Amino acid sequence: MSITLDIRLKRANKVYHEGEVLAGVVVLASKEAVQHQGISLTMEGVVNLQLSSKSVGVFEAFYNSVKPIQLINSNIEVAKAGRIPGGKTEIPFEFPLSTKGNKVLYETYHGVFVNIQYILRCDMKRSLLAKDLSRTFEFMVHCQRSLLPRFQIRGHLNATNCVITEPLTGELMVENSQVAIKSIELQLVRVETCGCAEGYARDATEIQNIQIAEGDVCHGLSIPIYMVFPRLFTCPTLETTNFKVEFEVNVVIVLHDDHLITENFPLKLCRV
Repeated sequence: MSITLDIRLKRANKVYHEGEVLAGVVVLASKEAVQHQGISLTMEGVVNLQLSSKSVGVFEAFYNSVKPIQLINSNIEVAKAGRIPGGKTEIPFEFPLSTKGNKVLYETYHGVFVNIQYILRCDMKRSLLAKDLSRTFEFMVHCQRSLLPRFQIRGHLNATNCVITEPLTGELMVENSQVAIKSIELQLVRVETCGCAEGYARDATEIQNIQIAEGDVCHGLSIPIYMVFPRLFTCPTLETTNFKVEFEVNVVIVLHDDHLITENFPLKLCRV
């Protein structure tokens, strides 16, 4: 007995946004009536990560920990167990595109090492003597992000080539901001790179975070930047054939609507 199973969406371009409903039909075609044990739809969203083959040797321990990241996994019943008549049958469905908890949907992307994919899978269970049927259908997710509020902030660092025993200094001024400011912080980051002929690993970690302003600061007021380099966690910038130790500072402005404004400055530390 030959039977075909298909999924068709009403939206021709197959593009959806979070919160919208995927509407369509499950199409079954058979010359004869078919008995089944239930028809269901599953919506899956997954991020698959794949390391370069050149890096597998270097990242062997890390390679085994790269597992798919599940963004969404929902299931609905399309039809209860019963009988599908011969000919073509269309079963309508509506499936909301929504996540559970605090999970976030990312936009569909097909890359070499990162793959973000969303699919609908229709499963029709049949008796023990007949093979179950399954059909997958990919749809696209586009993400709409809120616009960044208007702002104008200026300032400077007195030097980015710094003596490690002397503080990092400068100033910052908020000229205007559409949204109230919650906090202004300085984040010192170390960037460690280890590598060999097979590949390299680069890791950036925060050393210290200093708040230089709290609350909605006065516009036009000069805010001093002053950071002492911690003795135990910094050293002169170092670059060798097999490893590098570098440093950066981030100026982070946190707005009351939880927007983050970040400016990154590479530093070169030396000892005199």
